[in-house]
Amino acid sequence: MIIVWRRIVGLIVMALSALLAAMPAMALPGLSPTDLNVLNRVSDPQASPDGRTLVFVQRETDIAANKGRTDLFVLDLGARTASPRRLAADPANDSQPQWSADGRWVYFLSGRSGSAQVWRVGADGQGLTQVTDLPLALGGFHLSPAGDRLAFWADAFPDCGADLACTKARLDARAAAKTSGHAHDQLFVRHWDSWADGTRSRLFTAALGADGKVTGAVADIAGKLVGDTPSKPHGGAEEISFSPDGRTLYFALREAGRIEALSTNLDIFAAPADGSAPAVNLTDANDATDSLPRVSPDGRTLAWVAMARPGFEADRLVLMLRDLKSGRTRALTKGWDRSVNSFEWAADGKSLLATTNDEGNVPLVRVEAATGRVAVLVSGGSIDGFTEAGKRVVYVRHGLDAPADLHVLEGGRTRPLTAVNAALLAGRALGRAETFTFKGWNDEPVHAFLVKPAGFEAGKRYPLAFVVHGGPQSTLSNQWHYRWNAQVLAGAGYAVLFVDFHGSVGYGQAFTDSITQDWGGKPLEDLRKGLAAALARHDWIDGDRACALGGSYGGYMMNWIAGQWPDGFRCLVNHAGILDARHMAYATEELWFNEWEHGGAYYEVPANYEKHNPVHFVDRWKTPTLVIHGQQDFRVPFEEGIATFTALQRRDIPSRLLVYPDENHWILKPANSIQWYEEVLAWLNRWTR
Repeated sequence: MIIVWRRIVGLIVMALSALLAAMPAMALPGLSPTDLNVLNRVSDPQASPDGRTLVFVQRETDIAANKGRTDLFVLDLGARTASPRRLAADPANDSQPQWSADGRWVYFLSGRSGSAQVWRVGADGQGLTQVTDLPLALGGFHLSPAGDRLAFWADAFPDCGADLACTKARLDARAAAKTSGHAHDQLFVRHWDSWADGTRSRLFTAALGADGKVTGAVADIAGKLVGDTPSKPHGGAEEISFSPDGRTLYFALREAGRIEALSTNLDIFAAPADGSAPAVNLTDANDATDSLPRVSPDGRTLAWVAMARPGFEADRLVLMLRDLKSGRTRALTKGWDRSVNSFEWAADGKSLLATTNDEGNVPLVRVEAATGRVAVLVSGGSIDGFTEAGKRVVYVRHGLDAPADLHVLEGGRTRPLTAVNAALLAGRALGRAETFTFKGWNDEPVHAFLVKPAGFEAGKRYPLAFVVHGGPQSTLSNQWHYRWNAQVLAGAGYAVLFVDFHGSVGYGQAFTDSITQDWGGKPLEDLRKGLAAALARHDWIDGDRACALGGSYGGYMMNWIAGQWPDGFRCLVNHAGILDARHMAYATEELWFNEWEHGGAYYEVPANYEKHNPVHFVDRWKTPTLVIHGQQDFRVPFEEGIATFTALQRRDIPSRLLVYPDENHWILKPANSIQWYEEVLAWLNRWTR
C-alpha cells in the first residue's frame, strides 16, 4: 500500500512540475529566504569498495525546531532508475559515512545515544550497532583499511593522555563550580567563536572486536604533542588518514605554544596506529602549512599539500609526493599556477583526483603522479566532494544556477544522479547567470559574474545588488552560497553582480598576492570598473538604483566605499566589517593573517595599517547603511560593528544595527538566516524602490 501511495505522490509531483514548467516564467515566484533555508543539501559521497553502491549525507531543515538534521542515504549506482533511500533513520544527526573493506557495513557518526559516537549498519539497513560508548563526544573517526582498528578524535586535556574519563571528570567539575572566571598565560585565548578551555582536539585509536565494537584500551596517538588534530576551527577528517595496511596513522598538527596565534605551520606527523611509539614529524623542514596526508594504494608514496611562505594562509597549495622508503620528496604541481583544494589517490595509484579554483569555477581534475600533468575532468560550477566508484567518479556539483546535487562522470560523459530539490525548484523562477571579463586595475583582465533578476522582462530596468566577497583571498563566483545567495537577491527583483577583484583566488598566485598591503587600492579600482563594465553591457541595469553588500573583508570594503566612493550607491549592507585597522590588529585572534596582510605587527609598521583604514574617512560618510554582526564573532570582533553603527548614528546617516547574540562570523541557524535575508532585502527595497 505504501509503495502505491508513493507512486501516486510521484505522479502528482511530476504532473505539477510539468504544469509549472509550461506556465510563463513571470508566473513563477523567485526563490525566497525561507525556500533557501529549507533546501536539502547533499554532501560527502562515499562509494562501496566494489563501486556499486553509494552512501551520502543529506541535510534537511526542521524550521519549527530551528535546526538542520543530517541523515545517510544509499543509492544503487548500477540501476539508472534507482532512487536514494534513507539508511537507519533517526531524529539525531548521522554523518561521516565510511565503508568497511568488505562492503558489508557502513560506519558513521551519530548522536542517537545522546553523545556523538560511532555506529555501524548494513547497507540494507539491518544490524544497527553502536561501535563506541566513550566518555567524550567524538569529533570524527576513521576506520582502518583492515577493519580491526578505529581512529577517532575528541576534545580532551593533553595531560589526561588516553584517559578520556579524566577529561570528562574535569569538565563536569568545571561546570559544577560556582566561579566563572578563566585565566590565560598566552595568546589564542579565544578562537573563531570559542574561548580556550585547556582542551585540544586529540587523536586516539582503539581495537575493534569481532562484534564490530571497540575493545581494549584506548591509545593516545598525539602523545606529548600539544595542538589540535584536526586543526581548528574548520579542519576535519581530511587531515587524518591510515596507511593502506592500517599500521600507520598520518595527521596534520600545528604545535601549540606562544607563537600559535602567529603560526601557519601545520606539519604532517606519522605514528604507529597502536600508539606504540611517538609520532614523527615528516615535514619539519617546512615552516609553512603542510596538510591533507594521503598514502598511495601501494603504500609507497605519501601525498600532501604544502605552502611555501610561513604566516601566509592564502599561499599556493602545491601537491607534494614523498617516497616513504627513501624519504625523497618532489613538488608534483609546482609548475601549475593553481592551489589544490582537495585530492584523493585514484585506485590505480597512477594519478590523483583533485579540485581547484579556476577562473570562478571549481573543476575536478586528474593529476598524473609521474609527470604532474593536469587534465580537467569536470568543469562548470563548483565541485564539492567526490569519490571513485569503479570506472565512475561520483561528485557533488553546485553553481549559481542550482544547489548541490550528486552527478556521475562515466565514459567521459556526465549525468545527474539526484535532484533532491526538484519539487521546490520546479515552482520557482531562477535568474540566468553570465560571466564577463573587463579591464581592471592596470588594465589587467578581471572576471565578473552577473545574475539576471528572476522572471526577467526585456524593456524593464532593474535595481542592482553589488556583492563584494570576503577573504579577501576568496571568491563567490559560480557557486551556490547560503548567505550571499544570488538567487534570493534575484528572486527579489535585483540584478546581482560579483567581481573577482585583485586578491581573489583561481587566477594565479600573483593575482592573489596582489591585494597584500593594498586592501583599499587595486580591489576598489576593480569594483569601480566592474560596475561600469556591467552598466555598459546591459542597459536594463539601473545604475542609479544600486546597493553594495559585503561581509568580513567585504564588510571592510563597505566602510572603505563609504569614505572613498560616497556617491556610488543608494545604500550599503555591512556584515562583520572592519572599521578600525588598529583595533582589529590587537583584538582579532589569528594574528598571522593581519600581520602578513599589513607587513608586520601594528607597532612595527603602523603606517601600513593606517594607509587604508576606514576610520580616518568617517567624515566623508553619507550612504545609508545596514550593519550586521554576531556577538560570538572573534575573527572580526563584535565591537567593530558597534563602532561602525556609532559612526553612522553620530553623523545622522540613516542606519540600522542587526545583532545576533548567538552567531559567530557566519549566520548558521535557519530562523536567523531567514531574518538576515528579510532585513537585507527590506533595506535594499527601502532605498532602491
